[in-house]
This record gives sequence, C-alpha cells and structure tokens, in this order.
Amino acid sequence: MLAPIAWRVPPRHYGPWELVVSRLTEGLVARGVDVTLFATADSETSARLVSVVDHPYEEDDSYDVKAAECLHVATAFEHAGDLDLLHNHYDFLPLSYSRLVGTPVVTTIHGFSSERILPVYRRYDDHTTYVAISDADRHPDLTYAATVHHGLPVEDVPAGPGSPDGTLVYLGRIHPDKGVHRALEVARLAGRPLVIAGVVQDTAYFEAEVRPHVDGDRVRYVGPVGPDERDRLLGTSDALLHLVGFAEPFGLTLIEAMACGTPVIAFPLGAVPEVVADGRTGWLVDDVAGAVRAVHRLGEIDRAACRAHVAERFSVDRMVDGYLEVYRGMLSAG
Repeated sequence: MLAPIAWRVPPRHYGPWELVVSRLTEGLVARGVDVTLFATADSETSARLVSVVDHPYEEDDSYDVKAAECLHVATAFEHAGDLDLLHNHYDFLPLSYSRLVGTPVVTTIHGFSSERILPVYRRYDDHTTYVAISDADRHPDLTYAATVHHGLPVEDVPAGPGSPDGTLVYLGRIHPDKGVHRALEVARLAGRPLVIAGVVQDTAYFEAEVRPHVDGDRVRYVGPVGPDERDRLLGTSDALLHLVGFAEPFGLTLIEAMACGTPVIAFPLGAVPEVVADGRTGWLVDDVAGAVRAVHRLGEIDRAACRAHVAERFSVDRMVDGYLEVYRGMLSAG
C-alpha cells in the first residue's frame, strides 16, 4: 500500500488521501490480508510499516519534497518483488515505475489536479489498473476496473444531536475553490451562526474573504480539527455547507457529516449527487439563494436517515469488499 507522505497515516487533522489509505489498510488487515504500508515513519498502523521519510513534509520543512517522494516511491518499487500487487495512492508519479517491475500495480485515482497530468495516465492505461473513487470522476480517455467509493467506520462515529442554536458548519481546506465565502454568505442571509474548520491553504484568500467576518460569536474559525473534534463539531451542527466551485471527485466531509447525522447542503457538482441523497440526507442546490432556502427546510431531514445512508453505502466493509474484488481480478488475470 503506497501512501502519500504529505501527512502521516492516519492524518492528525487534514489529509484525505492518507485517511482513506489508513481505513483501507486497517480494513484489509482485519480481513487477514498481509499488508505492507509504505508511509511516513510516524504513521500508526497494524500493517507492516516501511519508511524512508521520518515525518510528513507538510509538517517538516527540512525536506526537499521531490527528493523525499523520489526515495519513498523508489523504496516501494524496490520491494515490489516481495508483493503480490502494489496499490498506489500516490497519484501519477509511481506509474512511471510500473513497467520496471513484474508486480501488478493498481492505482486509485483520487482526482485530477490538472488536465496536464493526463498524459501520464494515458501512457500507462494499458499496463496498470485504475480505480475511480466515483463514477463522476471517471475520465473518458482512461480504462477503469471499478468505481470504489470511500468508506468510514460508521460504528466508531458518534451520532450527534444537532445544534441548539442552529449553527451551520464549513469543514475543509480554506481555498476559493471550496466556497468558504459562499458558506459565510448563506449563514448571514439565513441568520445562522457558522463555524469554520480546516487548514488554510490560501492565506491571501483567508485574510481577504474569511478573517474579516470572524468575530468569535456569529462566525468562529477553529482551525484544523482532528477526528474526535471533527465528529463533535459535525454532530453539534445543523448542516454542513459544501458549496464548492469545482467538480468534486468524492467529498469525504460529506459522508463524515452524514455519519454524525448532520445533513449536507451542497452544489450538485461532480460526485456530490452520488453521495448525498437529495431531500433525504440533505439538499442539492444551484446557488446561494437555494442554499438559504434549504437551511429553512432542514427540519424535514431525519438525522437518523443520514447516518443510515452512510452505513448502507459508504462503510469501510463495503470499500474493502470493492478493493478485494479488484485485487482478485488482477491476480486471476495474471
């Protein structure tokens, strides 16, 4: 299992790809699968851990990122002869190593950062196995073995009661694409308090569009949050505002919110309609005005139904089943 090294596995706060790797790895080990995890040395796992990078490069600026990722990816492929297959979660770079080993390589494509990386995926389309994280994120130029949605351990997530004062929440990267400014506008127009949580990825945007609205009362910014604080924050909110401005490849925060019983108000871009059941686990809206109307209809959403939706469709067991089917298909073709 080749993990990213931007953050540890599992991440302390932000790190969606690393979080998926952790849940999948632990789920596979629980099924009796012998897993070697290539990740940072401070990662926590029940799998066999192999590391050449001590700390995540996002938490330790002493690293040259390219040198660190070169050593990390090379180490995984140097061990390839000892593995039945290599599962890549490190985007496109490891594909360039895949013809150098005889071990089958499967790559989960966690989204496309740019059209400019597609030539790499196209070049190795006939040699490696691709898995999509949503049907919406499949690229027409590529061949996929399956779509496997992300999962979470619903049984470990506490069901929340919602907010006594109608608080809404934004959770995610602080970046223009993620629509924090739209969440602020919706909360203001709906007359609701808003809590903002997440790592600041665009400082200029945060200073210009977010910080001026943070007053510690109606609008609070609480920074990045770890799993326990995330679940508490989501569970004590009336809705998650997910008003992103791009085609969402999946949206982990969507299932995290619904697992707590918290409805989602979102734009229907990318995978969002695959994840959120409109009118049952939240509302899919076209604009800020529609989001404001949705806030006033939150009483129509059953929080227990939100949680049940995640348990049925986005459990770790279901994710592990999906990947085991992919693995079996690769090995039998072999």
